[in-house]
Amino acid sequence: MIFGNTNLSSCFRNNIWRSSAKFSSPGASMEGSTMGSQIQVGVIGSAVFAPRYPDRTSLEEALHAVTHAALRNAGLTVEDLDGMVVASCDQIDGRAISIMMASGSVGGVGRDILSTPSSGEHAFVLAALRVRSGMYRTQLVVSWNGMETDDINETQHLSTDPYYHRALPLDDLASHALQANALEAQVEGLRDAALGVVQTNRIQGAVAYPDYAPAPREKVLIERSKMLRFPLTEGMVSQPEFGVVALVLASDDWIAEREDAKVAWVHGMGWATEPGFLGDRDLATLPSLRAAAQQAYAESGTDFEKPDFDLAEVADATPYQQLVALEGLGLCPREQWVTSEADGQFAKGGKLPVNLSGGALSFNPVFCSGLMRIAEAANQARGQAGLHQQTNVAKTVAHGASGFAMQYNTVVVFGRDRRSSK
Repeated sequence: MIFGNTNLSSCFRNNIWRSSAKFSSPGASMEGSTMGSQIQVGVIGSAVFAPRYPDRTSLEEALHAVTHAALRNAGLTVEDLDGMVVASCDQIDGRAISIMMASGSVGGVGRDILSTPSSGEHAFVLAALRVRSGMYRTQLVVSWNGMETDDINETQHLSTDPYYHRALPLDDLASHALQANALEAQVEGLRDAALGVVQTNRIQGAVAYPDYAPAPREKVLIERSKMLRFPLTEGMVSQPEFGVVALVLASDDWIAEREDAKVAWVHGMGWATEPGFLGDRDLATLPSLRAAAQQAYAESGTDFEKPDFDLAEVADATPYQQLVALEGLGLCPREQWVTSEADGQFAKGGKLPVNLSGGALSFNPVFCSGLMRIAEAANQARGQAGLHQQTNVAKTVAHGASGFAMQYNTVVVFGRDRRSSK
């Protein structure tokens, strides 16, 4: 079994470490709930495990290793946990009731453990709400993309209705391509901007995950690579990968008892959902993301019209998704996508760096990709992001999306300092 800390990628050649809703539909009200402000929640530990050769590492080993790495990063042991929330997908794991396998590996035997099959980012929200309830002081969040199934596209077909979508056949890539087509039809010059997003994220990913992220390529090579689902070429997406993410959360009173904790405070959260049937949606817009952002911003005291983030970690299964996410977060209107990308505003050193980790375009553990965005944004606020740490980070925003064409959207705002009392 392989264990790790904050910088083990140079020690183990085969593995990479970084330890460190409202439901609504178009036309309907998307008002978000305001969560209690008495108890504040902080992220105090984090770990990511990405085995280069998944066939040499069992999922059980990976879960056990990343759990204890996150606990060590937080200065805790499993005995310090009041409970845990895990998120997994039985279809992707290739087994029934995956939580039964995972319980022992994450230390859940004999402890309070909650499981959600929706997405990794939803597990984070559940854990934070548990701490805010006052019933728990500490929580472990773990999610993974196990890749033990033979064909992830076939498993995604099973998630669709058997009469219309399954016959397409619809999977993540097909829905992402439909979304990309809708966006290209509305924004002139978008394809070149999308190619630039891929190039920028791959450059940043090569710094954040130097042993894993694909090498950056010129735009022309990205454009001319094999066409997968029009207009997406092979160079514009990353293949699904095996990955595990773990975070440790604690209440403000618990953190106050341990003054040396490196904390990313949760200033606000929001989540919302699009209709399940693609024909009921305008794939070129994301009203659910705007609703989720408004929820999170209202709680954190952020002006949606003038958000003051130092950086953002957003969903980018395709470069088109990153751009539409920036619009939904109030960070860049679509009229400025092309010029902002060309001016380097989303790159390191730009006006608003986006995905300094390289995002899913550099490393794509599909099911837990949203939790990775949350972990990366939290680590930046904690000063624990490693090789891609930005200086003087005070406030960050994380966005996780899941489901076909970004059906589910979650937004989390982090701060280096606690929120002021309201």
